[in-house]
Amino acid sequence: LTRLSPQGANGVGGRAVRVGTRRSQLARIQTDSVVEMLRELYPDLRFEIAVAMSTTGDKILDTALSKIGEKSLFTKELENALERNEVDLVVHSLKDLPTSLPPGFTIGAVCKRENPLDAVVFHPKNCGKTLSLLPEKSVIGTSSLRRAAQLKKKFPQLEFRDIRGNLNTRLKKLDEKEDFGAIILAAAGLKRMGWENRIGQLLSPEDCLYAVGQGALAVEVRAKDQEILNMVSALHDADTVLCCIAERAFMKRLEGGCSVPVAVNTVLKDGQLYLTGAVYSLDGSDSLKETMQTSVHYPQQNEDGPNDDVQHVGITAKNVPGQAQEAAENLGVELASLLLSKGAKHILSVARQLNDAR
Repeated sequence: LTRLSPQGANGVGGRAVRVGTRRSQLARIQTDSVVEMLRELYPDLRFEIAVAMSTTGDKILDTALSKIGEKSLFTKELENALERNEVDLVVHSLKDLPTSLPPGFTIGAVCKRENPLDAVVFHPKNCGKTLSLLPEKSVIGTSSLRRAAQLKKKFPQLEFRDIRGNLNTRLKKLDEKEDFGAIILAAAGLKRMGWENRIGQLLSPEDCLYAVGQGALAVEVRAKDQEILNMVSALHDADTVLCCIAERAFMKRLEGGCSVPVAVNTVLKDGQLYLTGAVYSLDGSDSLKETMQTSVHYPQQNEDGPNDDVQHVGITAKNVPGQAQEAAENLGVELASLLLSKGAKHILSVARQLNDAR
């Protein structure tokens, strides 16, 4: 790990706080934004950003994510550094974190969510168009089974093909070749990179439900490191925490992952949390979609004591009412159970088998 050491005061317990990140430009931007928030909150602490090695997901670029068969594609190497005490916290896109974390780790902070919707970036020749206006047989690039399954159903005249690589690589492939008429990316990543002007079309939840945790940043720490856990917990955004707990609980109950098309949309309004969840066959022809709601309007209670380290689908959020977190988790589980009772298991197992056979 290469250490980039800014000057500053002593860190937690007289040491610097070491922050791990992936090597990609977006990962660095996301990590820098979290470190900036921490520096504002703790001006007396010193933070070091350690640039980590590339992860499995960064290295294997000729295979669809859904085919690599690895749960922690973009997180494992960073977790190894955490385990070896080489870093104290790591910043991830929450959607990259499995719903079950390895023992000894927890998500100590979920930052305020950026726009979670998917965005279409068009080839320069298609500038000003929308997906519905593209010529028939136009090829759309996406590495996500979830996006492809929903959009194939809605736009049967278009073709969908895998495209891999970081944001820079994918945009370069789009712009410099004639292979793709457009590509689909998360709006949040484009915005963080300063490329919002490339968004030609935002896909509403009616067009395309988004991925579990999409748009939110997570700070992963060692579960027993109370100093660091307490420090990063100030970054929690309560509304985002509750939405993402519900989404992750939904995904976990379905036993979903990147090898099956599972999608969500959450809205938190007036103390009510609304969760829409769906599962799809690979071509989108078969699907189940339902919405449920629950109240998450609970006062924050003093919950010191044995409940300190309670995790909800991998998230430890002491400063968010425990009853609200439980309600959000139960909502996700109940919605998934409803879909399973209607045949979701069959849709997902067929999707998994077909994906493995591709």
